[in-house]
Amino acid sequence: MRKLHVLMAAMGASILLLLTACGSSGVPEAKNWDLEDFSYIDQDGKPFSKSDLKGKVWVADFIFTSCETVCLPMTSNMSKLQQQLKDEGIEDVEFVSFSVDPEIDKPDVLKKFGDQFNVDYKNWHFLTGYGQGEIEQFALDNFKTIVKKPEKEDQVIHGTSFFLMDQDGKIIRDYTGLQDIPFEDMIKHIKILQNY
Repeated sequence: MRKLHVLMAAMGASILLLLTACGSSGVPEAKNWDLEDFSYIDQDGKPFSKSDLKGKVWVADFIFTSCETVCLPMTSNMSKLQQQLKDEGIEDVEFVSFSVDPEIDKPDVLKKFGDQFNVDYKNWHFLTGYGQGEIEQFALDNFKTIVKKPEKEDQVIHGTSFFLMDQDGKIIRDYTGLQDIPFEDMIKHIKILQNY
């Protein structure tokens, strides 16, 4: 009988270890980083904040409209993810693109940029309405990613990751947003968060 108890305890510990390796979300290698509250404006000039995302899984990135390198393929890849989720019938997933060049990227400029990619604005928000220093600090403090606009230059240095957030606004994972996008893994992790 004692051997059985020891065996059961060992199995329980093993299961617990496996579960914690996946993080509290059940997604492998979950970061579970806290995300501070924010309130900005979207491509329609309407207020949009973290509270608008409560209870939803969401994917975010950092882009700017006059980008000459990575932002076009990143936005194209995000658009592909939006379409793939639609094709699979997966709902209640939001997309958020934070502009890293807010002086240039006013709402109408963001809208024109998004239109190039056949964005469905029902669940994709391009955000602006903050200062350059504010977005640089916000990206670093929350997403652990660099955003820096060098003085007297028009190109902003920024990371190229896609970030997956859970229903409580915690940052769960990051993925490459530029090439060899792990669409299957992202969709699988979104399904885990939504308890599919």
